[in-house]
Amino acid sequence: MKDRKLSNDERMLWGKVAKSARALPGRLKEILASEEEMAAKLAIEEQAAVVRQDTKTVELQAIVEAPAANLKRPAGRHHPLEKPTQRKLAKGRLPIEARLDLHGLYQDEAHDLLLEFLLRAHDRGLRHVLVITGKGSSMGSEGALRRAVPLWFSKAEFRFLISSYEWAARHHGGDGAMYVRLSRGRPGA
Repeated sequence: MKDRKLSNDERMLWGKVAKSARALPGRLKEILASEEEMAAKLAIEEQAAVVRQDTKTVELQAIVEAPAANLKRPAGRHHPLEKPTQRKLAKGRLPIEARLDLHGLYQDEAHDLLLEFLLRAHDRGLRHVLVITGKGSSMGSEGALRRAVPLWFSKAEFRFLISSYEWAARHHGGDGAMYVRLSRGRPGA
C-alpha cells in the first residue's frame, strides 16, 4: 500500500487538511522538506507527461506520413458499405473485430485516437470495426463528432485506411455509430 500514488483530488484534499493542522514542536522542518520533495516529484511527473505527449505526437505523425506516402490512395470519396455486408454486420453473421467509443472526447482528442485506432486495426489486418461517435446531447442538434468523423474519413491521413463506411444498426448504436470497412492493403507491405 506504500507504493500507491495519490490522485490529483486526493492531493488537493490532503493539502487542505495539512494546511489546517499544526505541526508538533520540532517537526515543522521535516514537514516543509516533505512538501518540497512532493512538489519536486509532481513537477518531474508533469514534465515527463509533456515529454511523453510530445513523443507520442511525433511518433503518430511519422506513422501517418510514412504509409501515406508509400500507398496509392483512392479518390476523395468512399463507397457506401454494400447492403449484404451491412445486413451481415447488423445481424452478427460478420464479426465486428474491434470497437472504439469516442463519447465525451474533444474533437482533437477524438481525431488522434481514431487515427491511432484505425492505423493499428489496419496494420493487424482487421476488416470491419465499429466507431461510436454518439448522437449529440443538444435538442435538435447533431453531435460534433457525429458530423466530424465522416469529414475526417475523406482527409488524406484516413483515406488510404478506409474502404467504406455506413451508419450502424440500432442495436450497435444506430445514427451514433458507424460500421467501417478497412482497406485490404497493409501499410509498408
